[in-house]
Amino acid sequence: MDNTKVVARKTSVAMLSVISNTTLVVLKLIIGLAIGSVSVISEAIHSGVDLLAAIIALFAVRTAGIPADDDHPFGHHKVENISGTIEALLIFVAAIWIIVEAVERLVNPSPMQHVGWGVGIMLFSAIANIIVSSKLFKVGKETDSMALQADAWHLRTDVYTSAGVMLGLALITIGKWLLPNMNLDWIDPVAAICVAMLIIKAAWDLTIKSGRDLMDVSLPADEETKIKEIIASHSPVVRAFHRLRTRKAGSTRFVQFHLLVSAEMNVEDSHKLNDKIVKAIKAQFDSCLVSIHIEPCDGMCVADCVGCLLDDDAKQLIRENADTHA
Repeated sequence: MDNTKVVARKTSVAMLSVISNTTLVVLKLIIGLAIGSVSVISEAIHSGVDLLAAIIALFAVRTAGIPADDDHPFGHHKVENISGTIEALLIFVAAIWIIVEAVERLVNPSPMQHVGWGVGIMLFSAIANIIVSSKLFKVGKETDSMALQADAWHLRTDVYTSAGVMLGLALITIGKWLLPNMNLDWIDPVAAICVAMLIIKAAWDLTIKSGRDLMDVSLPADEETKIKEIIASHSPVVRAFHRLRTRKAGSTRFVQFHLLVSAEMNVEDSHKLNDKIVKAIKAQFDSCLVSIHIEPCDGMCVADCVGCLLDDDAKQLIRENADTHA
């Protein structure tokens, strides 16, 4: 799939998230204020953060799709990682606000009315977010979009928190039927605090995941192993490789290494070999920029020549030939 279609697909699902979250914020806020439920209001705030995150994700996927230019020769891919980090920080802020409001409600309790409305909106929220987050996860994983996956995790967390709030409100409703003289309104702020704890955990995981690529951490070990296998598959033309360096920005991987070949190989053949290896690596990873530095092999493996593909006899023969031509 070409880049234009990928960006259009990512933009479409990000817009769906914006529309969904806007609807949920309005409904949760109206019902939360109407029945006096701090847990429902906290969920409205949670959805508000999700809405802001969805807007950021929409901006990120559009910006990341802009081709490289003079000011950004490596492209705009890292905007997705920045987006994920900002979203995580927003989740932390929302969680703290929820805890403060819940503690205030515990200290100064107030009765709730028409709790059934709260149960209804939480059920609707959970179903809506399951549908939208599933679409975000699907497109996010298929296009390797950090922004969409971060947005999906926001909504998936909202599913769990909505279920928790719904359970708390249901317990209050059932309790009032079975034990009309017992005060169970404390369950509402306690449920809100539980929501906040789950949100903080999700924010921490998202911070770690999005921050890795901002620090140019190497690709996962399994991906680097696959790259090494691709290079080694071109032996014996490829005699060794070293200084393998990898990183990732947004959905784009960057791979660079030094490739050792016969000193007798001409420029045209080395160029064809370079193109063949680049094509093989790009076939493995959808979005990948590969840079190869080709060097003559003299059989003297340097310390970091971890990819040497020659046995000791072959290396000795190369060294003898090099001495002969010296």
